[in-house]
Amino acid sequence: MIEKMAINAKVNLIYVETILKIIGIAYIAEFAAQISKDAGQGSIASKIEMGGKILILAMAIPILTVLIETIIRLIPS
Repeated sequence: MIEKMAINAKVNLIYVETILKIIGIAYIAEFAAQISKDAGQGSIASKIEMGGKILILAMAIPILTVLIETIIRLIPS
């Protein structure tokens, strides 16, 4: 369904796949951090959250680059 919507909106499927991966990383990192907090390991939980944020940022760089390039093209010179 998401693939069909992306095709109809003429969005590159690579970006949709990347966004879905980012969402998956966010859920997994949050789940692991909550389990660590429940086990009384707050410091490990904060490291897991930081690792998840770093992975998300690294995966989002290509999308952010395209977004910035698009905005720059829209601004009149």
